[in-house]
Amino acid sequence: MKRNIRKVGPIMLGVGLSAFFLWISLRGLKLADVQTIMRGAEYIWLLPGVLVYFIAVWIRAWRWHFLIKPLKEVSTKKMFPIVAIGYMGNNIFPARIGEVLRAVFLKQREEVPISASLATVIVERIFDGVVMLAFIFLNLSELAKLTGDSGFVGNIQQVAIIGTGVFIGALAIFLLAAMFPHITKKVGLWFIQRLLPKGIHQKVIDLMNKFLDGLESLRSPFNILMVFFTSAIIWLLETGKYWFVMHAFKFSVSYFALMLMNGIVNLATTIPSAPGYVGTFDAPGIAVLVAYGIDHATAAAYTLVLHAALWLPITVLGLYYFIIYLTQGGMSWKDVFSWKEVVEESKD
Repeated sequence: MKRNIRKVGPIMLGVGLSAFFLWISLRGLKLADVQTIMRGAEYIWLLPGVLVYFIAVWIRAWRWHFLIKPLKEVSTKKMFPIVAIGYMGNNIFPARIGEVLRAVFLKQREEVPISASLATVIVERIFDGVVMLAFIFLNLSELAKLTGDSGFVGNIQQVAIIGTGVFIGALAIFLLAAMFPHITKKVGLWFIQRLLPKGIHQKVIDLMNKFLDGLESLRSPFNILMVFFTSAIIWLLETGKYWFVMHAFKFSVSYFALMLMNGIVNLATTIPSAPGYVGTFDAPGIAVLVAYGIDHATAAAYTLVLHAALWLPITVLGLYYFIIYLTQGGMSWKDVFSWKEVVEESKD
């Protein structure tokens, strides 16, 4: 019983927080007004938005190929379906399981150790966080003009400062671990020998070594700059989708305002939530637009449509690749979600 509670507890917490943020974002709204605005939208604008978004996903695949390259040369073409599967996993399942799915399928198809690929995934997320915070700091002067009673927007400066400390600190730790692997291994070995049972020392040491192998790409300043550059391009393109979807509705804000919205929204989606970032995406997105003077119903209609346009196409594509890869690999859903590959690697 206690084990079931431990499993279900985080999921219920996420669902509860999603419901809370949805209530915040939609309270005081007449849903009929939102529906009327949605019916009047020019949805043809979603097409270039989706195209730009898929270009960003392709660049994500290229960035991951670049991070994996010291371990194995895997083409961007082969990486793209696995990245799409990762998106699908994050959008459908709780606890960002999509990130683990990426590592599992990369191991199955390319024999890249799961621990090493997970290290590269964490590096991606750290760089993404740094870029999101950069979007916010670039617009701090604009943020200062917005009203302080607009939900998430009023306190975002303080949150951004805290977030900067967290992400920059994490980036510094990973860079130091990559540049000084021998020292890192000695420190890790010291903790392992003193904190963990003797029977699992070698397994944990092997996993630590594979994880550090995944950081090898960060040993080159050029590589670090390339990862940061591609991360910035990815999020600028995603902001482009925000811009295209905006044209489906009868309002207009600057591209920089949408950069700010993108930064705040994605910072908020680090909060535990139901799959697909329900609520944690919508509430801050609506709050930013309302702070810019956009009608509440219009802001809600736009944000909900934008969320759906971000969620649906990549989820469908990822599910398609997921089914294809299961079939090709002779695997079942049960095989994947029993984390067979993860367990086997821990035993190696």
